[in-house]
Amino acid sequence: MDMHDLLLKPVITEKTTMMMSDGKYTFKVPLHANKIEIRKAVEKVFNVKVKSVTTLRTMGKMKRMGKYIGKRPDYKKAIVTLQEGETIEFFEA
Repeated sequence: MDMHDLLLKPVITEKTTMMMSDGKYTFKVPLHANKIEIRKAVEKVFNVKVKSVTTLRTMGKMKRMGKYIGKRPDYKKAIVTLQEGETIEFFEA
């Protein structure tokens, strides 16, 4: 699997934007990705040093569309903490 495939998309919310000032960046990752793979992917793709990786698995919500009931897919988020003085330029622009 390619390193770019591990980082599906960044999570941009008000909370994650405030966390960026502390050097914490949030990404949506595949359910099968582990912390070591995520660390290597972020270090290779963005050329930064990672201090720690925290992952959390979020279960999809049940949703209704009229009389039909469906479920949103489950997903995994990774909160990546960078070493002091490191930033990801992608988010700063």
